[in-house]
Amino acid sequence: MTDETVHESQETRSRRGIASYFRRLANRLSRGEPAPADEEQTVTVTPPAESEFEVEVEREDGTVTLEIDMEWNEDEGEVATDVAASKATFEVYEDSAEQYRWRLRHDNGNIIADSGEGYASKQKAEQGLESVKSNAPGAYVVDESKDDDGVVEEGGSKATFELFKDSEGKARWRLRHDNGEIIADCGQGYASKQKAKQGLQSVKTNARGAPVEEGE
Repeated sequence: MTDETVHESQETRSRRGIASYFRRLANRLSRGEPAPADEEQTVTVTPPAESEFEVEVEREDGTVTLEIDMEWNEDEGEVATDVAASKATFEVYEDSAEQYRWRLRHDNGNIIADSGEGYASKQKAEQGLESVKSNAPGAYVVDESKDDDGVVEEGGSKATFELFKDSEGKARWRLRHDNGEIIADCGQGYASKQKAKQGLQSVKTNARGAPVEEGE
């Protein structure tokens, strides 16, 4: 059997971003689900219940390397490529005011996020949704309805999910970039905070790998 590199990537990330990646792996592994190797979640691995695990810290010429290896027999686990990991689709469309917007529609037909505002061009709308793709999966979640603005879930990106109550007392979320701009909105009020959390979690899970299509 010949050797094959199924996936390889290298980039600079913040500590929080790296932690977010490992957290996603850990959550899937603990549940025995396919774990994504890439950010787009198109390459997944499903290790067996037990596998060889090795951690090595190496120091050489002023550089420190941390290597984490898992190894198992191929017939005991699974590797999948070209996975359609997302269960949602971004739709870019022109509204009645002739501005461009996007919405993220789940396979069940529900709209789970939208741009919250119109853009002057389709290109600007697409740039907006790409920012959501990049930042939603690892974004912090902050509960603004609490007195202490406590972080209820950690992450690592350039944006933060804000949980809040609207004027009608319904729970909502918005995704705010570090530059202050709101880049995504839930588009609806929820009957409970728990439902709002479930909604934003669906966006976290599905935004990265969602395809982009023309909407009506």
